[in-house]
Amino acid sequence: MNLETLEFIIYPDGRVQEKVTGIVGSSCQEVTAAIEAQLGRVINQEKTSDYYDQSVNQSHQVSLKETWSD
Repeated sequence: MNLETLEFIIYPDGRVQEKVTGIVGSSCQEVTAAIEAQLGRVINQEKTSDYYDQSVNQSHQVSLKETWSD
């Protein structure tokens, strides 16, 4: 399991740099949308390789049938 982190760097001129790690796919935009709305206008976005990854959900169903014979 990856650790999800949001890192913010606030520059003296008021710019804020945000870095998201550990969130796979476009769900990082959902996580940061409310924060970005409060911070102001987004000037630039650079998507990381995590953005382009897809989460993988695997499920397996196994059926066992036992037969007894004497």
